[in-house]
Amino acid sequence: MTEGTISSGAEPASFAEALRAAIQARGITLARLHDRLADRGNAVSMATLSYWRSGARRPEGVQSLAAIADIEQLLDVPQGALLGRLGPTMRTGPLGPTAFPFEVETLEDRVRETFVAMGGPYPDPTRELMIHAVTDIGPDRQVLRRTTRLLVQATSGVVAATPFVEMSPGEPMPAPEFEAIGGGRVSKTYSHSSDEVHGFLFEFDRPIEAPESTLIEWSVRYPDGFAITDEAGYGVALQARELLVWTRFDAEAVPDWCEEVEETPEGVVVTRRELDGARSVHAVRRNFGPGALSMRWGYGERRSD
Repeated sequence: MTEGTISSGAEPASFAEALRAAIQARGITLARLHDRLADRGNAVSMATLSYWRSGARRPEGVQSLAAIADIEQLLDVPQGALLGRLGPTMRTGPLGPTAFPFEVETLEDRVRETFVAMGGPYPDPTRELMIHAVTDIGPDRQVLRRTTRLLVQATSGVVAATPFVEMSPGEPMPAPEFEAIGGGRVSKTYSHSSDEVHGFLFEFDRPIEAPESTLIEWSVRYPDGFAITDEAGYGVALQARELLVWTRFDAEAVPDWCEEVEETPEGVVVTRRELDGARSVHAVRRNFGPGALSMRWGYGERRSD
């Protein structure tokens, strides 16, 4: 075999084809390849190597990918000749525990009823990998809108839509206006009879199959009569890789004090935040959830609860 090629025939289309061609061109047995990998500290089983060669399975995870890098060297093929044919991972990654992110009695039941009313399963078969949630506060200290950009991953099966809700525990509110900005459309809306949970179903541009992901963006605008709020945040039922909440205040509505509130199954942590002349405040968490992250603010004396 000439260095820099895998075979003298047609270019292999898949990882398994490329691996078979490289093994054949090198004139090495699978058992010998296994032994040489073991000498390098890569304890890949014979069965695993056989699965990779046949295409029955594909390498996943850091250790397996390190083994493929060693195999490229042992078979004398260019760096990336095998790794480059793997394509995106077929794993969803660890999902971690799932839990309703807010400790409010009856609220989860109302969210479940809202999901079902819109034709969505509960719990939803997706997870939010990355969340950027932005809240804008107007000059009257009223929330003008919330804009949320999400990287959503299907965790099982084929998913065509995912539900979202706006909640106001203990305070019935008129239904807000939901708008899709990118990645799909709002196909259904529903308001729970309590008027404390308002939901919408976001239909993707195209269905995604686990572990595929899609990027979506939507906004919420609040009608007249929606109570002035002093808190804004986002909750996740599964662990998210990144959760960013950003609250922006009009020049006429900069608060006197601000707090960051983190709610998890372990408890609630409140951290004082200082604006120091700024008109916005943000918080970010990585590998966070289940739980909720929010900003709370006020005018006058700081609340004591």
